[in-house]
Amino acid sequence: MLRILDARTGESVPAAPARRGLTRIEAHALGPDPTALRVLLTADLLVRALELGGTPVWTSLTAPRDQPELRAAGARLAIRPFEFSRDLASGLGEAQALHVVRRDCVGTVGEGPVVAVAGVEWAPEAGAEPAGDGGGPAALTALLSDPSALRLALLAVPRGEPARLDPATLEEAARGLARWRRAVAGWARQPSRPVPGEVRDRLRAAWEDDLDLPAVLAVLREAESAPGIPDGARFETYAYADRLLALDLVRDLGNPG
Repeated sequence: MLRILDARTGESVPAAPARRGLTRIEAHALGPDPTALRVLLTADLLVRALELGGTPVWTSLTAPRDQPELRAAGARLAIRPFEFSRDLASGLGEAQALHVVRRDCVGTVGEGPVVAVAGVEWAPEAGAEPAGDGGGPAALTALLSDPSALRLALLAVPRGEPARLDPATLEEAARGLARWRRAVAGWARQPSRPVPGEVRDRLRAAWEDDLDLPAVLAVLREAESAPGIPDGARFETYAYADRLLALDLVRDLGNPG
């Protein structure tokens, strides 16, 4: 069962009712900036983790106004569409609400557990001082030059810590992602094998423990070269984890080389 740290109380709580009833994921965004995009990404990951556990989820974006720029940025980052609504309880009965907010807005949302997300600091040059307030829409545009690399770079940072990004960070993420995609394409040429039970258990334990994405990535890095795992099982491992990560790790299947 997925458990998250409730930023309102400081306690670890289930992210969904034990009966697996409908859960509302409410993402709260103030404007089209990198931190708001990280809020949407965290909400998207919660949705994917809950659905992998069999929990039905309804998602929404609450903001001072509809934000097509933020919606477009989310789509490029492989974030599923969120319904824009200011009346979040309408028609949903007693569905549990789970709020995802920037860390300095924990006290501004309604009832239900709160998942707090630290800000994104963007420096347009390596070693430069980050832009104030994340850099706003201009930083959002720059960060999305390689959406998959940005998604991986954000996944690698615990959500409670500021994500300090610059072009060098994104280039490193892009290289790592390209290596994984090539490896997955190569492993796919071998006979399929099940995900090793121990590896599957470690992946689920990581994401069910407060949605620990850096730990999920660490399990994948180990599985990449661990002895005794057939290549077909490595392929299935990465494909399984990508149901949560949404990094399009199987993109290069069938490509020569």
